[in-house]
Amino acid sequence: MSPPHGPGPRGGHGGRPPMDKADDLIGAWKRLFAYMSKYRPYFVIALVFAAVGTALSLLGPNLISEITDLIEEGLYTGIDLAAVSSIGIVLVAVYAISWVLTFLQNYLMATVSQRTAYNLRKDISSKINRLPLRYFDSSSTGDVLSRVTNDVDTIGQSLNQSISTLVTSVTMLVGCLFMMLITNLEMTAVTVLSSLLGIVIVMFIMSRSQKYFNRQQENLGAMNGHVEEIYSGHVVVKAYNGEDEALREFNRINDNLFKSGFRSQFLGGVMMPFINFIGNLGYVMVCIVGAILYLEGSISFGVIVAFIMYARLFSQPLTQMSQAMAYMQSVAAASERAFAFLDEEEMEDESGKTAELREVKGHVEFRDVRFSYVPGKEIIHGFSAEVRPGQKVAIVGPTGAGKTTMVNLLMKFYEVDSGDILIDGVSVKDLTRENVHDLFCMVLQDTWLFEGTLRENLVYSAEDVSDERLDEVCRAVGLYHYVETLPDGYDTVLKGSSEMSVGQRQQVTIARAMIENAPLLILDEATSSVDTRTERVIQEAMDRLTEGRTSFVIAHRLSTIRNSDLILVMREGDIVEQGTHESLLRKGGFYADLYNSQFEDSQ
Repeated sequence: MSPPHGPGPRGGHGGRPPMDKADDLIGAWKRLFAYMSKYRPYFVIALVFAAVGTALSLLGPNLISEITDLIEEGLYTGIDLAAVSSIGIVLVAVYAISWVLTFLQNYLMATVSQRTAYNLRKDISSKINRLPLRYFDSSSTGDVLSRVTNDVDTIGQSLNQSISTLVTSVTMLVGCLFMMLITNLEMTAVTVLSSLLGIVIVMFIMSRSQKYFNRQQENLGAMNGHVEEIYSGHVVVKAYNGEDEALREFNRINDNLFKSGFRSQFLGGVMMPFINFIGNLGYVMVCIVGAILYLEGSISFGVIVAFIMYARLFSQPLTQMSQAMAYMQSVAAASERAFAFLDEEEMEDESGKTAELREVKGHVEFRDVRFSYVPGKEIIHGFSAEVRPGQKVAIVGPTGAGKTTMVNLLMKFYEVDSGDILIDGVSVKDLTRENVHDLFCMVLQDTWLFEGTLRENLVYSAEDVSDERLDEVCRAVGLYHYVETLPDGYDTVLKGSSEMSVGQRQQVTIARAMIENAPLLILDEATSSVDTRTERVIQEAMDRLTEGRTSFVIAHRLSTIRNSDLILVMREGDIVEQGTHESLLRKGGFYADLYNSQFEDSQ
């Protein structure tokens, strides 16, 4: 009876509006139930099993009452063992069926809850690929990771406990009340009145505690973000003696997490002692009132035994409900964060675009391109340039001039505010992002390696790359000697960036671009972290790589781009000069000042 495999409904695409209030417990659960709609039949079956199993267990006290009365009567006339045995067999059968149904319910609910968590992880992972870079520019990496791990884990672990416990406790409560009413009204009134106080306490605490469960999840995300940030930048922290400041920030977040965690767990856990006290009070009242009624001859001794069990069973659901409510509040807080992420605005849907470029000549044109990261604060002002096929184009300028931004626009990492960018006469607006990315191989100034073999880091998404091709590329970028020192060569597992120098990591990223062998090439400070000798080797490899293909080079060291076919000089988002190296030097303008200043600084 296992639910079918496969992803659940897509998050963020169901047309459901986000919740209006962060502490909306009911709204969070409505959204979660809608997300679980694929598993609704299994969910309903599990709840039916839970209710029926719990209801069957409620027959036990009545059967035990009959056995008690038979034994009491048998003390004077002889015990009817056959009757006792037959009732005992029925009692065992009832409890056995109840156990089987409860087992099946637990199995189904565990499967549904874990499948829901599984689907949430898949949807969040897929959502990450559909979010614009603008989202990640304004969000903490640790907070995003917390939504994928902590929040989804909370949903997977607590969903089963909260729903199953709530259903069984409600069934137990209603069933106990029904069985007590048909058994004795006076003792039922005593039990119910003593339990009403517990219900009031539970509802009061719930109304106060939900906000702390929300804060706990938010503070947990902030903690993950801080730890991830400090760990990844621990060298900078130590170099600038920032340990004390980092520790103070950690303590601040940790204090907030402690306070919200303590209050949520305390308020969630304090309900149980109150309910236990109310349950024990009801238990005592049943014993006293039952003894009085028995002495008056109003009830039999078996009824007292049954009511003692019912009183205990009646208070038990209140305890379970308090636990279930704590779980439900945790699930609601985690669900809000997970679904808030799935509701984030995505990149433009490009399913309707039919234009496609495969055989690219490399003619690129920028037409009056304007762009702003923040609305109203334009940083690219009417950028226009034409790049002919096969040209090597250098984009230079001071820091903040907009060089990398232009490359990001060319790659469609961002959409232009106005103007257009054309490749072989086709607007990138008419092309899908995937198509545009396929046209480029790119080397950034920020190197990126993942845990895996050196071979996997080199070939990445390329297929059928031979060792001979790897040798050729590694020799071209000056990395082959390093490969020879590795114990398993290309199959050596790189467990961390610390195993390679910054320059070696950059050589790997350049080799990766050479293996990709796309028709257009982007080099963003590709040799900024290597020594002069290695730079010369890589520069020769880059010269061979750029032969016959259009390439864009961003460089601060202007000596590396002297042989460029076209140099675009940017300043504050505008092209202030363009031409060859020699023509720009003869002009004696802004480029000449930049070029000459580098040699003056090096003297």
